[in-house]
Amino acid sequence: MQLSSLLERFAEPETLKMAKLGRELRAKGVDVIDLSLGEPDFDTPEHIKQAAIKAINDNWSHYTPVPGFLDLREAVCTKLKRDNNLDYKPEQIVVSTGAKQSLANVLLALVDENDEVVIPTPYWVTYSELVKIARGKVVEIRTSVEKGFKATAEEVEAAITPNTKAFLFSSPCNPSGAVYNKEELAALAEVFKRHPQVTIISDEIYEYINYVGDHESIAQFEDIKDRVVIVNGLSKGFAMTGWRIGYTASSVAIAKAMEKLQGQFTSGTCSIAQKAGVAALTTDLRPTQEMAEEFTRRKKRVLELVNEVPGVVCSDPDGAFYIFPDMSSYFGKTDGETFIKDSADLCMYILNTAHVSSVMGAAFGEPNCVRFSFANSLPNIERGWVRIKDALSKLK
Repeated sequence: MQLSSLLERFAEPETLKMAKLGRELRAKGVDVIDLSLGEPDFDTPEHIKQAAIKAINDNWSHYTPVPGFLDLREAVCTKLKRDNNLDYKPEQIVVSTGAKQSLANVLLALVDENDEVVIPTPYWVTYSELVKIARGKVVEIRTSVEKGFKATAEEVEAAITPNTKAFLFSSPCNPSGAVYNKEELAALAEVFKRHPQVTIISDEIYEYINYVGDHESIAQFEDIKDRVVIVNGLSKGFAMTGWRIGYTASSVAIAKAMEKLQGQFTSGTCSIAQKAGVAALTTDLRPTQEMAEEFTRRKKRVLELVNEVPGVVCSDPDGAFYIFPDMSSYFGKTDGETFIKDSADLCMYILNTAHVSSVMGAAFGEPNCVRFSFANSLPNIERGWVRIKDALSKLK
């Protein structure tokens, strides 16, 4: 059988690959501590579950409009005004089966063959692969732990060419936890004013998991708002990963283009999940705030544990639930059996020796780093870092 050449253009997500390897070891009876996946270890709040049960009992069981139920799109508009002081209308909102589909929609709607998409490193593993699926070219802006893993306005300006179609970034960032403040976003907006061919794709999925104050969106700058596509969803802030609800807010023209694409791929997303989404966005935010408070406590403890490990350079994340330390000091070392040449080797060594799963930094565009999640219980996190420290001490 001859499969499509499309499959050769992109790779399997390393986050999912490491989770799979961890599950395989666990199935063999090994006590594996998972610090790889980006999923809150909290249950969906009760009032959201009850809204879904009511939707089932009320027989919301038929096909849904391609861009989402009107009440959910109105709820997204209400949330954007309440939390971000942004004015959108329902026709500017497209609800998708997860924010990953939202990202696929916007990139497939915008990018043609050889169009360039500028992406600061580190970036979520799927960004670059979706650009490749769209036959575009990824242009990386390399950042560093010393610079807080953020691209400056000057670096963004230098990366833009006549072939640049889009700029794609996340704030708070997966994997680094970097958060762009209002002044930094204003400087970026000034750059984009000078380049009207560039669409700005702003992934704000970790909005509620923010340790430095109110979330700031680049869509707040009116001069470029029509060229901004906000990507968000319910998975991280509401512990609703399995419900698969993502959404975009954009100009009507881009929204219609994404609706056309989605109409051929999946049509409208799950009716029950959408009704639960209305409850999530318009009612009690206390469970979300309590979850963020717990992540704050975990972050503090994780940083204490990491700082006890020699040779690890780690910044303090301002958002999300990851640390992304530079661990290149362990490259070129061995425990006598395993030689560590890069972050992929180091992650496999930690998995096989410490039985802790993580994700190699190369998947995020920063090969010297490794991503560790703290979306796990504090006892598991503490046990995991004791194991990691012991395993790394054997490398000479």
